[in-house]
Amino acid sequence: MSVRPDLHLHYVQACQKLGQPQNPFIACVLQEADKSDKICTEGITLKVAGNNHPVPVQRVTDDDLGVLASVLSHAAFVTGLDLGWNVLTDAGAKTMAMFLQENSSLRYLNLMFNDIGTNGAELIAGALHRNESLVHIKMTGNKIGNQGGMFFASMLQINSTLEKLDLGDCDLGLKCLIAIAVALTQNKSLKAINLNRPLLYSQEEETTVHLAQMLKNNSSLVELHLSKHEMKNFGVERLCEALYENSSLRYLDLSCNKITCDGVKFLGELLKHNQTLEILNLNANRIEDAGAMYLSEALSLYNRTLQALSVVSCNISGKGLIALSNSVKSNMVLSYMYIWGNKFDKAACMSFSEVIRMGFLKPECTDVSPYKVAGEVQLAELSHGLQKHYYWAPRHRVVPDSAANASLEIVAVSEH
Repeated sequence: MSVRPDLHLHYVQACQKLGQPQNPFIACVLQEADKSDKICTEGITLKVAGNNHPVPVQRVTDDDLGVLASVLSHAAFVTGLDLGWNVLTDAGAKTMAMFLQENSSLRYLNLMFNDIGTNGAELIAGALHRNESLVHIKMTGNKIGNQGGMFFASMLQINSTLEKLDLGDCDLGLKCLIAIAVALTQNKSLKAINLNRPLLYSQEEETTVHLAQMLKNNSSLVELHLSKHEMKNFGVERLCEALYENSSLRYLDLSCNKITCDGVKFLGELLKHNQTLEILNLNANRIEDAGAMYLSEALSLYNRTLQALSVVSCNISGKGLIALSNSVKSNMVLSYMYIWGNKFDKAACMSFSEVIRMGFLKPECTDVSPYKVAGEVQLAELSHGLQKHYYWAPRHRVVPDSAANASLEIVAVSEH
């Protein structure tokens, strides 16, 4: 482009034309975007997220989005749009759906934690039947429900462009999860999906069985998040059986489930043979020392593929923690380990302090930091981990993104 675009000027003119008052937050974001050097070369992401500001901002409404969409309809250099934590409803979803049908440059869209419901989900999913540019969409936290999720399941049978879909905290139900699993047996483009925290009322783990069956047939999915699925040892066993046949999945998130040491035994056996998994998140499961020993044995003696293991708040005590620290020493590939929230004794503190001091674990690749009190080694918590900044990111940037979201470093598909 020889002439620099002027997003702010176009926004002012559009507000006047449509008789809509300016939103000072949007105006400020567009003014900043106009100063960007990337605007004429590699494209920009407009961050109009309503949270995480030093002072409250005027959050984006449905009417505000109508004006913004008219401005962006001729701005091909805007390749990303972050509208998270605003007050968009189904009416705003209708505007966004029309925009997606006509736009051919937007690759990233974040709508997390708005007020979009089932009808809005139908419109956005319908737009993605035809859209061929969007690669990553986040619907996180919009209460689209089981029926809204069904519309996205139908979309996955048609769309061949989308690579990352986030439906976490969306109140998905049993039928919707099964429909998504069925769709992913045929879909060849999706690389990452977040299905965290569905609303399940059955104890029979039908969804896990269907997702396991999908993994036996799917050869494109790289990243799978199944946090808060009420998953027990039976479900873990089904997933492990499938992963013996799967050669594409690199990131498996099983955090906040009901997995015990018996379930981790299946994971330990899997890790002895699997040559694909790179990240395993077991946070907030009750795996205890026995589970830690199963993992340690597999990682010390057999597995040379896993790069990151997170066992935060897993009721592990000194014996299990020492075993895990020893696995880091003997496994040169395992370079990220997160252990905070367990039961540290003096020997465990010493063991991890030594692992960090000797360079087996870099300070930015773990969530503990050693210090001394009265000559004794203790461990302090660091704000590092897998998806630590999933819901929000501190503006002061004390912790770099690579340390607070280690998955971004390891599996590139996590980035839009």
